[in-house]
Parts: sequence; C-alpha cells; structure tokens
Amino acid sequence: MRIIPAIDIIEGKCVRLSKGDYSTKKIYNEDPLEVAQEFEDAGLQYLHLVDLDGAKEKHIVNWRVLEKLAGKTNLQIDFGGGIKSDDDLRIAFECGAHQITGGSIAVKEPVTFTSWITKYGAEKIILGADAHEGKIAVSGWQESSELEIGQFIQDHVNKGIEYVISTDIAKDGMLEGPSFDLYRKLLERMPELKLIASGGVSSMDDLYQLKELNLDGAIVGKAIYEGRIDLFELCDL
Repeated sequence: MRIIPAIDIIEGKCVRLSKGDYSTKKIYNEDPLEVAQEFEDAGLQYLHLVDLDGAKEKHIVNWRVLEKLAGKTNLQIDFGGGIKSDDDLRIAFECGAHQITGGSIAVKEPVTFTSWITKYGAEKIILGADAHEGKIAVSGWQESSELEIGQFIQDHVNKGIEYVISTDIAKDGMLEGPSFDLYRKLLERMPELKLIASGGVSSMDDLYQLKELNLDGAIVGKAIYEGRIDLFELCDL
C-alpha cells in the first residue's frame, strides 16, 4: 500500500480543514515546499496536492505551488481541486503533475472527464469519489448529489477508470479513523480497483488496518501535522 502524504493549499499556504469546512481552516506552514521537502527527506515518494482555492473557484488557482513542488522535489504528485476544463488539465500537467484527480467534473461534465481518460490514459487520471452519507459530493464538498458512490465508481470503471480516491467527508480532518466499511464494500464489489483511502487516518494502527484491505494507497494529512504519526514510521509500513 502506497503512503501518500497530503498538502492542501489556500492562498499558497499549507492548511487543513475539518469535514471540508473552509471556516475551520488551520494554517500549518506558510511554505508548502518546506513541507514537501520534509516528506521527501523522510523517504516518501508521493504527494497528494489539493488546490482548495481552485475547488471553490471552479478553476485551477494555485498552479504556481504545483510548479514549485514538482520542480524542486522528486515526489510524484497527484493534483486536484478546480480541474474543470481541458485548459485546467493542460496547466496541471505542464506544471508537473504526475496524475490529476477529477471529482466535480466527472459528475457535471462526464463526457469531458471520459475524454481525458481516452486522451491521457487511465494511469494519469484519478476519479475523485467523495461521499457524504453514501452520496457523491462535489465543488469542494459544498454541494451534494443523488449519486450513490458505489454505482458512481462502477460506471467510471466501465469507462476505463483504474484509480479512485474516496473520502468520507464526515471523517475528513477529524482524526477519528477512516471509513473501513466503505472501502471494504467498494473492493468487494470491484476487486480490481486501485482504491486510495482518504480522510480520518489518526494513527499507524489505522494504516495497518487499511493495508489489510488490499488498498492501492492511503492519504495521510492531519495526523502528520498534529504529530500523531511520525514521517519515518510511514516509510516502514
């Protein structure tokens, strides 16, 4: 299971939210590059970078942060937040993203999203399937839909998607443990899925339990910033 530390960006700064609520913003570092270099120095190879301004504004905003982190580290970066158009996608890849994550676009403009899979390949496009009470949420989690998460993912697997990042919004930033049952059910239904867990990781024990589910990866954010998990422990997983 790949361990993927997270950096969320608002106004160019490294922050964390709780349950996607922008009013709960807590700044952890003014310089995301410093944080990314700490991850790399500890031996980590991946980074989940989220443009929260972009998610809110519905277009890529913090591309300069992506460009800096991609240019000054060797981390493989998956980038999401505000990817709503072909132009946004082009900018993200030109700035050094290894993969991009599309969530809202897959709901609101499924034809466009599917065209990205065809054009760039399934290894470059991640489906963001974030859920609230089992239903897909979009636009930086500011909007809910009536789409059931399992069927939503299945539909995109049928269109060629291989990688999925799934966050249970109720768990995100709460340090109360991930949605083990959600991930178990998704993998029982789609065992070939390269599923990446996100939200709620609070301890190494959570990660060991996630590893037993045969996930492709797990995203870790607040637990690192709050000192619940040591970076060097992550490399031993």
